[in-house]
Amino acid sequence: MGKPTEVLIVGAGPTGLTLALWLRRLGVEVRIIDTTTEPGTTSRALAVHARTLEFYRQVGLAEEAVERSLRFAGVNFWARGKHAARAAFSDIGEGLSPFPYVLIFPQDEHERLLVEHLHRAGVDVERRTKLLGFEDLGHTVRARLEQPDGHVENCEAAYIAGCDGARSRVREQLAVGFPGGTYERVFYVADVEMHGPVNNHELNIAVDEADFLAVFPMKGAGGARLVGTVKRESEAQRQDLAWSDVSQGVVERLGVTVDRVHWFSTYRVHHRVAEHFGRGRAFLLGDAAHVHSPVGGQGMNTGIGDAINLAWKLAAVLRRRADASLLETYEPERIAFARRLVATTDRAFTFATRNGPLARFVRLNLIPLLLPSLMEQRALRRFVFRTISQTLVNYRHGQLSEGRAGTVRGGDRLPWVKPDKEGGADNFTPLTSTDWQVHVYGEPSPDLVTTCSGYGLPLHAFPWRPSVKKAGLAPSAAYLVRPDGYVALAALGEAAPLALKRYIDARGLSFRSRSVPHLVSTTG
Repeated sequence: MGKPTEVLIVGAGPTGLTLALWLRRLGVEVRIIDTTTEPGTTSRALAVHARTLEFYRQVGLAEEAVERSLRFAGVNFWARGKHAARAAFSDIGEGLSPFPYVLIFPQDEHERLLVEHLHRAGVDVERRTKLLGFEDLGHTVRARLEQPDGHVENCEAAYIAGCDGARSRVREQLAVGFPGGTYERVFYVADVEMHGPVNNHELNIAVDEADFLAVFPMKGAGGARLVGTVKRESEAQRQDLAWSDVSQGVVERLGVTVDRVHWFSTYRVHHRVAEHFGRGRAFLLGDAAHVHSPVGGQGMNTGIGDAINLAWKLAAVLRRRADASLLETYEPERIAFARRLVATTDRAFTFATRNGPLARFVRLNLIPLLLPSLMEQRALRRFVFRTISQTLVNYRHGQLSEGRAGTVRGGDRLPWVKPDKEGGADNFTPLTSTDWQVHVYGEPSPDLVTTCSGYGLPLHAFPWRPSVKKAGLAPSAAYLVRPDGYVALAALGEAAPLALKRYIDARGLSFRSRSVPHLVSTTG
């Protein structure tokens, strides 16, 4: 019998690494295994969105991620080699998030950052280690692991988390279906050195009669990632495809000259969602649970969202601060978003790549006609930011969500309120505790103070000002905030103390801060 642990994580991509980091932050013992010999050495996923950075800020990762990344200021759309529209990204998220932009952070560098922080937390990835199988014994999980030397180890864990990609061994073992489909075209991804008019540190997306090309900016002069379609006559030959098999028409019409190809790979794009995100003591996250088109750079960020959602729930159950039924809320909260995401990105990707007459008309005629005027509308651009950044993701219909105060409902992400002075603390600052807390914007009632104190529940009171009202928060209402920054309960005025008590008692919650004196903190 090998080293036991509380959570065995299978797969050390961004999803598995983030899960491990959050669990360690919450005091949970973990083991994380991966079949690879080292972290990724190619860029793969690139985009890191605002909601991911907000999660990273809670555990001290965001600042370093921003420093290592490239912000891009806008996205340009091209049709038949002509510039159709530009959407500025530099300001569309201003006031909505402390990170009002999109980052380009190649997955290999991203993984190195996560590995470094996990090492500081006392955990190293066990590489060249393979999950052979596992058995859920009801009270524990017994997994069989093949070590680098071929030795087979039996490992006991309270729970197992499958973060092991689209061909997940954990999903296979659970016999969970993975319905969906595969797009007809073969795509390529290439990290290159290039020059030309689209080498402008912005995202450039080009569509043609039957071709598609996205040029992603990278740090450094001339660095870019190209994603596009392979020549139709080369698609059947899945082996040994090279840069010469790329559809060159759209590349040439954009004026792209590739000087050097550092990495080239081809793939088919899938759109699938697992029938379940877990059974018993086993869970599926990231690509093991859902895969979809690269539209909007949502895949990796969605997997990281899965990890955060599951991490605090596992920690609460393992530390007996909540009943095991809390874990039953993971699947409905995350599977609903995954299904919506697959459906919307599927429609967008279909129109961008399909060779039918309707799809060609939409992308080559309708979109270039409408997009310039649409992108001039600030409200639309901000909606696009909130959608792509995943700050719109909510769990309003979940079992953990109750009430409404102002425009904020239980299940919504806590709205961000910008500090009233440069360098001041904002209302996201207390979220670094990664614990439950109550927020009041205005003056908390004495009864609410007493109720929070009785439960050992931190109460953070913020001054009321116009920016708070603009964020949709109600004066002196109580917002019970989950460890992941989502509002669990929103309650108005005099009803708040009783609503809070009923919510906590009904779910059998207790809090990490119960043993320490309760404080009311006012942050400006």
